[in-house]
Amino acid sequence: MIEFPDLPNVHALGVMLLTVAALYAFSKDNWLLEVTSLSLLVILVVVFALFPYADFDPVKLFSGFANEALIAVCALMILGQGLVRTGALEPVGRLLGKLWGRAPFLSLLLTLVVGAFLSAFVNNTPIVVLLLPILISVCLRNKSSPAKVLMPMGFATLLGGMATTIGTSTNLLVVNVAADLGLEAFGLFDFALPASIAACVGIVYLWLIAPLLLPERESKLLDPSPRLFNARLLLKENSLVLGKTLGDAIALTGGDMKVVRVRRGETMVMPLPDVVLKAGDRLRVQDTPSNLKKFEEALKAELYSGDTRVDDEHPLAGENQTLAEIAVVQGSSLDRANLSYARFLDRYQLAVLALHRAGKDVWRATEEIHEVILQPGDVLLVQGPKEQLSLLKRSTEFMVLDSSVDLPSSARAPLALGILATVVSMAALGIMPIAIAAVAGCAAMLLTRCLSIGESLRAISPSVYFVVAASLALGMALQVTGATVYLTEVFLYVTAGSPPIVVLSALMLLLAVLTNIVSNNAAAVIGTPIAVGIAQALQLPAEPFVLAVLFGANMSYATPMAYKTNLLVMSAGNYTFREFVKVGVPLTVLMWITLTWLLSVMYL
Repeated sequence: MIEFPDLPNVHALGVMLLTVAALYAFSKDNWLLEVTSLSLLVILVVVFALFPYADFDPVKLFSGFANEALIAVCALMILGQGLVRTGALEPVGRLLGKLWGRAPFLSLLLTLVVGAFLSAFVNNTPIVVLLLPILISVCLRNKSSPAKVLMPMGFATLLGGMATTIGTSTNLLVVNVAADLGLEAFGLFDFALPASIAACVGIVYLWLIAPLLLPERESKLLDPSPRLFNARLLLKENSLVLGKTLGDAIALTGGDMKVVRVRRGETMVMPLPDVVLKAGDRLRVQDTPSNLKKFEEALKAELYSGDTRVDDEHPLAGENQTLAEIAVVQGSSLDRANLSYARFLDRYQLAVLALHRAGKDVWRATEEIHEVILQPGDVLLVQGPKEQLSLLKRSTEFMVLDSSVDLPSSARAPLALGILATVVSMAALGIMPIAIAAVAGCAAMLLTRCLSIGESLRAISPSVYFVVAASLALGMALQVTGATVYLTEVFLYVTAGSPPIVVLSALMLLLAVLTNIVSNNAAAVIGTPIAVGIAQALQLPAEPFVLAVLFGANMSYATPMAYKTNLLVMSAGNYTFREFVKVGVPLTVLMWITLTWLLSVMYL
């Protein structure tokens, strides 16, 4: 009978406690991942510098920044951004848009398959960015609910990402860590067969069952009630604010009135708080109809739209004005910036009416909407002329969610697609490692002007970059101190006497649970050495156990915070946390059972 292992050394215990703290910190969605990761790295190096362990040099903990997997991950993010900026996937989008108008039921299946296939070679974020506007457009045209199809599409891209070593950053990390531990490096398509079979099973579930579990729901952001209007408040002889300052007038409205400008006769007066108001002054204001009427009553002024007095017979009319939803995506000028810093209003002449994050309004009463720091997945409700929205689409800076499919494209789209195809071919044929091929592809994107330097830098997600580097450092500390050996022995003690298939299945399930709570990259880096240790202890091939970690760490279906595209889909579809659990947990169980069987048949 296997005895419970003795406690390891003090350094190993300390690193394990730090690991638990790190996993907890990674699970807090209101804590910036990059800050948490950098803090973890600093704590590690400082502790090992102050309390040395054997002959281990703590400077080695910084080696994750030069790790082959991290270099490849960053390069692949840049290549994916090149496809988005040039509109290289535009023909696929147009074809799917046409098919949806003819056969929605079969088109959903085709969309899921196409999304999964593309995600095997490109980061799934640009795939979701491509497909979200198309699905929302066809749903609005067919008067059906986008909520029925957006989540299945997002999950399909996660399924496809499991198929190749470059499908996700998690795959690259697991493969690289396993190679560092002495295993033969996985080729690009070495585990494509089990992943593809499992993906097919998952896609059938997403096609036939998942839509039945999701509600009929229209997006709350499409409600036209918050529409803003430009109007003028004319101050007559009986107005309450004559002889008072503009600041006093604003105070009478409860501080809600925002004056764009003040016109006095034929001259313009700066709308400063100390401006003294006179009869005949016209205040240019912009707000909702109900608020404008409130301002009119509070000041005892007369409300005009153009030259027409606003009353019951002549209500406010927003000519040539339209509403649209804009999703913030990774690498855009709004990513980790606010509207003021990005000069959004000046550049696009669009008013932002509302801001939603993960289906909730995060615009607090204590701050202006232009001061909120935006994150990928945030959705803005904007209003403005149709021409400006068309300009926004053509800029390829944003994902516009409205009722028209107007995908960006450029003359460099074939170049970007050719560069990516060359990178994949080089890696698949073994001509050069994926890190080298991907970096060369990035250089080609820059030389051919498919991307600018700024766009390529913004394409690199700071959270992914620092999480990967910190996770690699944590994994190194766990291995050097013997903590991974101890954790392996604990796992073997818990599963003692169980058949290999049960041990493998339990390992995959453990990673599947972890990846929905903490960073999938951190879970993968911690889990891979344990998988190798388990295989060695059981005297079995290490490949199926490493793949159990890889597949388990990719099962980011059960919670919206498990993967960044889940948050993007959640905001666009206005899903709740419970709905993610309702659809994602059965998918996780289905993938777990299917992949356990496939790995046992193919490898054990």
